[in-house]
Amino acid sequence: MERCYRALDHDRVEFHDTTGRCTVASVDAATVGLGFCVLAAPEIAVGAVIVLGAVVVAVAIKEELDAYELRHLYPEEAGTSRGARVASRDTVAKPKPRLEPEPAGQGRQPPVPPVLVGRTGRASCEPVPVPHAGEDDSHNECADKFPPNRYPGMDVLVGGVRFDALQIGVRKLWEIKTHQFDSYNDFVQEQEIRKEVKQLKQERDVAEACGYGFVVGVSTQAHKTALLEELPNLDVVVTECKR
Repeated sequence: MERCYRALDHDRVEFHDTTGRCTVASVDAATVGLGFCVLAAPEIAVGAVIVLGAVVVAVAIKEELDAYELRHLYPEEAGTSRGARVASRDTVAKPKPRLEPEPAGQGRQPPVPPVLVGRTGRASCEPVPVPHAGEDDSHNECADKFPPNRYPGMDVLVGGVRFDALQIGVRKLWEIKTHQFDSYNDFVQEQEIRKEVKQLKQERDVAEACGYGFVVGVSTQAHKTALLEELPNLDVVVTECKR
């Protein structure tokens, strides 16, 4: 921070101490002192750094701060910052032994970037567009076109959780599954459904808590049937998207 702080474009960056913890000794030191204090504390930096004309840079700054901290605390996983919980250690993707080769794009994904939090420390329900995770073009195309997505080319963060799409015109968040579930053997199908049920319960709970509907798009009827056997009230749509 000491090396890079003065390289920031201070005509376009504003620092706001939302916690009242960054008092400085003099007016002359206010700009530098406040900026250093805000950037030094991840729990303050979220929502406290405003880049005029490019507010998403504040999220990028916070993401880098979290990544630095996690390299020291939990090198093998992405989790929490000191003040704002982003993703629990149980929900972060970890490498698992592969029973069969996984379809493209179904492997490990990058950690969920942090989102704005309120004064209570809770993740914001305000939708924040972020680039699609992974480089699975077929999956991303389905997520953009089928709902259709309000933010083409982007996922959306709501309540600290990444969703594949926010549907145009309605308050519905989507999770898209495009792998060919029918091609798996019975054992792999069972393991896949068990993993998805845990994920989808969490996503549905967050969506509903923030006042959104939640829809799951799957490529085949067999996949839909398997999910509904475990979660009868889940809203599942067959998209027929091909990988």
